[in-house]
Amino acid sequence: MRLVDADRCFQLIDQMVLAIPEEIKKAQRIQQEHDRIIKQAEEDAEHLKELARQEAASLADDTAVMSIAQSRAQALEERARREVERMRAEADAYSLDTLIRLREEIDHIATVVSNGVHKLEAERTARNASSANAVSEPESAP
Repeated sequence: MRLVDADRCFQLIDQMVLAIPEEIKKAQRIQQEHDRIIKQAEEDAEHLKELARQEAASLADDTAVMSIAQSRAQALEERARREVERMRAEADAYSLDTLIRLREEIDHIATVVSNGVHKLEAERTARNASSANAVSEPESAP
């Protein structure tokens, strides 16, 4: 008699073994996306700074215009820095959320596997004890 269908347990374990590498690949893709977003934000910031520099250089003829250009360039650089920080914060939050969900899924899978192992070990121990009792009972019979 079995309380657990061993074939079904092995099927579930096989499914979990297949699912874990996929979840790791998902996490890697998320990290790559995070890195891409950060790189894009940094490139955008550099582009904005270059635009600001070019604008400042084109207005360099007049001192008053130069002052205005410098302040505009600083404002553009500051805006670019804020945008990079915003994008970085969003990417970090997205990555953290996804990794937390992945960790929860992996913890759940580990719990299912652990419960299955404990149950199978308990059943094996019970069968062994039952077998030992069945062997020792005929000797004590009159």
